[in-house]
Amino acid sequence: MEKNIKGTRNKREPIEKHDTAAWANIACTKPVTRVHLPSEEEVENAKEYVEINQK
Repeated sequence: MEKNIKGTRNKREPIEKHDTAAWANIACTKPVTRVHLPSEEEVENAKEYVEINQK
């Protein structure tokens, strides 16, 4: 039976890659809420990605 190795993984290593996310290239930020708004190009790229990868 295998040993339980829970917790041995480096916790600082991110699980997912955010380099290509729509919010990775921020066009502007709302002043009060500090919400990041992606550029039009990033929104189009994200929409294209979703449409291609539909099941």
